[in-house]
Amino acid sequence: MKLHNTLSRKVEPFKTIKAGQTKLYTCGPTVYDDQTIGNLRTYVLYDTLSRALRAGGYTVDHVMNITDVGHLTSDADAGEDKLEKGAKRAGKTVWEVADHYITLFNGDLKKLNVIKPRIARATDFIDAQIVMVKILMDKGFGYQTEQAIYFDITKFPTYGELTGQNLSDKEVGARSEVITDKTKRNPQDFALWFFAVGRFAGHEMKWPSPWGEGFPGWHLECSAIIHETLGDPIDIHAGAVDLIGTHHTNEMAQTEAAYGNKLANYWVHGEHLLVDEKRMAKSLGNFYTLQDVMKKGYDPLALRLLYLQAHYRHQLNFTWEALDGAQAFLNRLRDWADLRFQPNLGHKKTAAAAYEEVLDKIKQSLANDLNTGQALVALSELANLSEQYGVDVNKLGALLPKVDELLGLDLAKRQAIDQPLKELIEEREQARRAKDWPKADELRARLGREGIELDDTPHGPVWSKKS
Repeated sequence: MKLHNTLSRKVEPFKTIKAGQTKLYTCGPTVYDDQTIGNLRTYVLYDTLSRALRAGGYTVDHVMNITDVGHLTSDADAGEDKLEKGAKRAGKTVWEVADHYITLFNGDLKKLNVIKPRIARATDFIDAQIVMVKILMDKGFGYQTEQAIYFDITKFPTYGELTGQNLSDKEVGARSEVITDKTKRNPQDFALWFFAVGRFAGHEMKWPSPWGEGFPGWHLECSAIIHETLGDPIDIHAGAVDLIGTHHTNEMAQTEAAYGNKLANYWVHGEHLLVDEKRMAKSLGNFYTLQDVMKKGYDPLALRLLYLQAHYRHQLNFTWEALDGAQAFLNRLRDWADLRFQPNLGHKKTAAAAYEEVLDKIKQSLANDLNTGQALVALSELANLSEQYGVDVNKLGALLPKVDELLGLDLAKRQAIDQPLKELIEEREQARRAKDWPKADELRARLGREGIELDDTPHGPVWSKKS
């Protein structure tokens, strides 16, 4: 298997720390609002990566955090806590807001057929985060001001390694209207622990610490969770591209400073989703959720299929027309999958041999830096062959569950029709062959009343269920 490693900026052969086992950590949501279809593309990437690793013979221990404290509205440690902001907007407590959006998030994952990883809420790892701050303070990487404890990036010479930037290049542009701590030694220093003073005096989420009551900074949670659940170093750390310059850079620094080892050997990052060639924003009216997609009549798996049609390292432009195409593609694949239930469909060796090859092509595509578009081309070509040469019912039935394990499209979950209806289809086909058109028409109408539509093909009748 090969993966593009952000750290080396090239595609590399994937080698695990322990043979046959993969420790995978992925950055999860900040649960103060609905997840957008842009956010959800990233979680489908994680799922695809996990499925590809399993297909490659690895066992995968996949942990994903949920940020329910500490993420401020600016990555530069300025602004409000996003959970507090969401609580004010909803008129609820921060705990209620977090629980509400976690429930919605879990529902989104299920609808998109994402295999749920081990979930780690930041607020369940407060003690581990405090321990990590203490280690960093004892080693001289942290310093205290009246407002917070910060990580001194000048004490860590390789800071910025993930982006390839020097410290002098990483200027943080602070706006005059946001509150910042003027006592920070360096503009790029990041908070490890905020004190419940000043702008955070009324913060709902706060815990005692050796330095004073407060709450952890956003970057700290992932390092602490990884250390506690998977142990560092890990094999793969994944996230969206907007996390590279700040969040992931800060994670790397604090873990390596605290524990003296790498955080991760491979860094995998997914590109942004655009909407009509623009970044998603509520002010632009292009801020869409999975519920918005479903309200327009689209299947959630059509959105998953749309994601898979583009390479994860390329920006994907979402339009409703593009989703129309993905829905049509999904419907076509489902029609093809349904052929395994059809009576009297012949096949030729050309098509039968293709079943043996397509699974390997899909696996090879995924092993080539998760080339999902190439995998879908292989699947589509097999569907085309089925239309041309007919279907090997047994081979198709055996293939589909394996395809679902790789791509998560649930093609094998389509249900067969009852035997009496199959017998009616067979009887109607016999009447058609005998050119007894009145009887054939009567049986077609009878099947229609049972919710079954027929399409006559050179290989026999193909049924489908009415919507």
